[in-house]
Amino acid sequence: MSKIGIYPGSFDPITLGHLDIIQRSLNVVDKLIIAVSNNKSKNHMISIDDRLDLIKKSISTLPNDIQSKIEIEKFDNLLVHYVKSKNASLIIRGLRAVSDFEYEFLMTGMNRTIDIDIETIFLMSAEKYHFISSRFIKEIHSLGGDISKSVPKPVLDFLSKI
Repeated sequence: MSKIGIYPGSFDPITLGHLDIIQRSLNVVDKLIIAVSNNKSKNHMISIDDRLDLIKKSISTLPNDIQSKIEIEKFDNLLVHYVKSKNASLIIRGLRAVSDFEYEFLMTGMNRTIDIDIETIFLMSAEKYHFISSRFIKEIHSLGGDISKSVPKPVLDFLSKI
């Protein structure tokens, strides 16, 4: 039986840090589902359909053996319920700094309260990506800054048009 991992997030937009976690996740799981949150209470800069498309285009730059182990889906329900619906039991989260850990620690505790069988593993981002966050990318882009070293080319192309 293959080990299925879920990598949830808003990916608004996907960054090179996300791609790093995606690739390294496949050292732990056989199949990875990138679960794009469609939380309507959040004010997303990029629509859900465009985020899904940007992830797909960004993943297409990875080697074929990695691409073949990845699915991309949107979800709008409770994460632990989504994980169960995919016959998975593992949530993958990326960490950049200690401040990320505190939030993720609390979220993991809540998820385990809802379903004790769901495990969460944390992968530290590569050092060169510690400073990258989607929030910073959006802010830098909105102020005319260079984000080319932080996002995949499909994201750079997309953001240059808006």
